Amino acid sequence: MIEFGHGTHVGLRRLRNEDTYYADASLGLFLVADGMGGHQHGEVASAMVRDAVVDLITRGHSLVEAVQGAGERLLTHTRGSFEVLPMGTTIAALRVTADSYEVAWVGDSRIYMWKQELRQISHDHSLVQALVESGQLDASQTSKHPQRNVLTQALGVTATEQLHIGMSRGRLEAGTGFVLCSDGLTESIDDASIASIVARTDLASQECVDQLLLNALDGGGDDNITAVIVRYS
Repeated sequence: MIEFGHGTHVGLRRLRNEDTYYADASLGLFLVADGMGGHQHGEVASAMVRDAVVDLITRGHSLVEAVQGAGERLLTHTRGSFEVLPMGTTIAALRVTADSYEVAWVGDSRIYMWKQELRQISHDHSLVQALVESGQLDASQTSKHPQRNVLTQALGVTATEQLHIGMSRGRLEAGTGFVLCSDGLTESIDDASIASIVARTDLASQECVDQLLLNALDGGGDDNITAVIVRYS
């Protein structure tokens, strides 16, 4: 059985929410998208990609195909626009079937798995992550780095032939949980704080999401904050 919770908040310093999400147990599809581009571009980009992924999954495409197709639709839209500002979005998506799961992501929205402990299974497409991997930056310094929000991959910005969609899949086991979130959550609270909430079996998934959003607001709430929790029992 799938139990899930979801929520988003504009945060304490932004005027509009460029994040969006989708959660549908009947389709087995859950996603978070964090739009960028300023003005209304970010919220348009994230909503377009959300709707495209849902459409393509409904038509029978795999999760990676749906993410790729959504990126192509957004690029086509922006090419036909005369706006100066580009519009792009991250995505972190989960698809669950009867006994397996698949995740796909682009950008720095994250996917965590919970099985007795919290583990990040996505891999940030960001400048600071690239610096860590090349040995130029210590992982402990990433949260304070002035360019921590610079992405190396984003739907609508990265050309199709250069787009790298992160992906992972595996078997679903009872007691497994997933957290999908925008960087507004992970910029405001650390992984240990996320883990302490997800671990609480006395709380429903929706209550856990509500608590994550509250904690992120207490932690500063500098950005839009979005989280989806999915539990399999």
